[in-house]
Amino acid sequence: MTSDEKLRLGINIDHVATVRNARGGDTPDPLRAAQIAQEAGCDGITAHLREDRRHISDADIDGLMEMLTVPLNFEMAATEEMQAIALRHKPHAVCIVPEKREERTTEGGLEVAREENRLAHFIAPLREAGSRVSIFIAADKRQIEAAHRIGAEVVELHSGAYCDAHHEGRINDRDRELEAMREMSSFAHDLGLEVHVGHGLTYETVQPVAAFPEVKELNIGHFLIGEAIFRGLNPAIAEMRRLMDEARA
Repeated sequence: MTSDEKLRLGINIDHVATVRNARGGDTPDPLRAAQIAQEAGCDGITAHLREDRRHISDADIDGLMEMLTVPLNFEMAATEEMQAIALRHKPHAVCIVPEKREERTTEGGLEVAREENRLAHFIAPLREAGSRVSIFIAADKRQIEAAHRIGAEVVELHSGAYCDAHHEGRINDRDRELEAMREMSSFAHDLGLEVHVGHGLTYETVQPVAAFPEVKELNIGHFLIGEAIFRGLNPAIAEMRRLMDEARA
């Protein structure tokens, strides 16, 4: 692997739906955001269909499957309902994430090691249907080993603790979290897993992570949807792409 290999950018459109649902109605339309993101050169679209449908809806997933020309990364909890939806749609990728109804966003990574047997059986039909299975986890050796054992093809490392520490000025914590992600990216890659990173990444925090040669994809949503209010979605994505490419070079 070379350090100048193109790093993929996945755009999470969940929070376009959050704004829509705050008032009701049809606008802003997350499918329109997905179309703009495609035109801006993103490599994939991520959408999380939560159990309580707080942002992305079933109709949104239907629409994305019909209109996307880039891969859909379908984020979901490990429930029978979500498994059935994924098996019906057969998206390019499914990312299994932890989900608690009271949380505002996905907090922390999935506990794979304690649920290894259940998750192995849960993801098997998804793999058989042709979807790539990704597991959203902390940069933790035990969880990465468990994800590998259950048959996941991809791990997405949770970058939230690193980003929070940076923006709160906790420099030592930030550097420690960054080093953990660096080491665990290499460890997961050596096991044969594809490595993605996501959660909380901004213009300020993206480049150190983008520079990891083992990382193939970054998934970024909330920050870019917020930045789009001020500069437009296409320019917001273009700036993130520029920073990623600069770090990779």
